[in-house]
Amino acid sequence: MMEKLSIIGCGTMGHSIALSAAWTGFDVKVGGVNEEDLNRADKGLQNKLSVMVENELVDKSEAEAIRSRITLLTSLKEVVQEATFIIEAIPEVLEMKHTLYQELEQLIGEDVVIASNTSGFTPTSLAEKALYPERFIVTHYWNPGHLIPLVEVVKGEKTNQETIERAMAFMKKMNKQPIFLNKEIPGFIGNRLQYALFREAQALLDQGVATKEDIDAAVTYSIGRRLPITGPLMTSDMGGLDVFSAISNYLFEDLSTAKKSGRVLTSLVEEGMLGDKSGQGFYQWDENASKKINAEREKTLIHFLKLDRERNE
Repeated sequence: MMEKLSIIGCGTMGHSIALSAAWTGFDVKVGGVNEEDLNRADKGLQNKLSVMVENELVDKSEAEAIRSRITLLTSLKEVVQEATFIIEAIPEVLEMKHTLYQELEQLIGEDVVIASNTSGFTPTSLAEKALYPERFIVTHYWNPGHLIPLVEVVKGEKTNQETIERAMAFMKKMNKQPIFLNKEIPGFIGNRLQYALFREAQALLDQGVATKEDIDAAVTYSIGRRLPITGPLMTSDMGGLDVFSAISNYLFEDLSTAKKSGRVLTSLVEEGMLGDKSGQGFYQWDENASKKINAEREKTLIHFLKLDRERNE
C-alpha cells in the first residue's frame, strides 16, 4: 500500500525525516507547536536543500519540488487527517509522548501505524497506555535523517506482524537502510555501539593516555576509514576470527567497565561546558568552527550517500 505520512514534531529530526520522505516522492504533513516553530523548520529545510543542490545531490528544480511536497501545520487534527503512517518526533519526555498518543488515538483509526523516532524509550513503554498497542513501533532515524541511511526498527511486546512489515516496507520505499531488532534493548544497536566506543574514549582521556585530539584521530584515521565498508563483525572475519578471539580474551579484561560518565565529561557538564551549543566542551567552539565542522561532516555524508547510490544502480 502507498502510505500517507504525517510527522509530529518539526525540530531537527522531524523536518529532516520529512525531507527524506519528500525526496523520495512522498507528500508529507509536518506538525509544529506554533508559527515560530514552523518558521525554524522551514529555514532548516531551505538550508538543507541548498546544501544538497551545492553538492549535486539534486538540482534546483528538484529541490523546489521536494519542498513543495512538505506541508507545515500547527493543527494536530489537520496534520493527521488522512494519515496512514505517523512518525512522532517530539522531545524525549515519556509523559509528553503518552499525552500526545492519547490525543492522537482520538483522531485516527485503529489501523494507522504510530512510529516513534525515540532514541531511547522502548516501544512497549511508549504504548503502555495505548488503546491499540499492536500498532506502535519505533523507527529510529539517525541525525541528519535525510543523509544517514540507517533506520532502526524496533517492535514492542504487543506490536503485530502487519505493523512490522509496513514499517520495514515504508522505510525501504524512502530509500533507507532499515534494520530490525528481534528484541527491545536500551539504546537499540547503534547507540550501544557508539557509546561503547565513547566510554573507552572517556577512559583513555581520564587516564591521560593521550590528548583528546589524538584519541579522536585514532578513530578518524583508522577504524573510521574502514567502518563505512565493513562493520565490526565483518572486519573480524577479514582479519581472522582466531586473531580477534585471542585479542578479545586478553584485551577485554583491561577495557573500561565504567557505569557512569567519566571524570572529565562530568566536570565539563557541571561547569556548563556542553560543547557546540555553549561554545566550549572537550573543544572550543565558535560560529565559524561550528559551521566548518558541520559542513565537512555533511560533505562526507553526501559522499557516502552517492557511493550507496552507485552500488544500488
